Amino acid sequence: MARSENRTHLEQLFVRMHQVIRAIPRGHVATYGQVAELAGVPGGARIAAASLKAKRAEGLPWQRVIGKASGRNGRIKILDPVGAAIQRELLEREGVDVGDKGLVDLGAYGWMPNQKPKTTKGSPKRALKNNSRSTTGGSGRAASPRRPLRSGSKRRA
Repeated sequence: MARSENRTHLEQLFVRMHQVIRAIPRGHVATYGQVAELAGVPGGARIAAASLKAKRAEGLPWQRVIGKASGRNGRIKILDPVGAAIQRELLEREGVDVGDKGLVDLGAYGWMPNQKPKTTKGSPKRALKNNSRSTTGGSGRAASPRRPLRSGSKRRA
């Protein structure tokens, strides 16, 4: 493939990824892999992540795309502590409960394309107060506005 053909192909992939990301409703999340699969690129989680860095990604609800942590959990995958804190704040404003370690319950907040959006009575902040937080506790290393990242800190039992 010639260079211009590669660029055109990549731009088309990004457009499809962005269409999927725009469809994720408030209060829900999707994983990078899910976005890629819905855009017709199975196994293209890294392409989905790269599409969010493209110039045309402005205005996308980027905070609704998270990494896969386990079978039922997703996770904020932004390595920059400030970016992770911003993503956490935006998700919490939408009513998504983000645990101390950046985990999100995909059973509760995961989005499926033919699913009707859940409606939350009251403001998102009120919904947050009603949601229970993770009782597992944090290691103190999670990046959040309440727990800044400390280099060299160790997990305490």
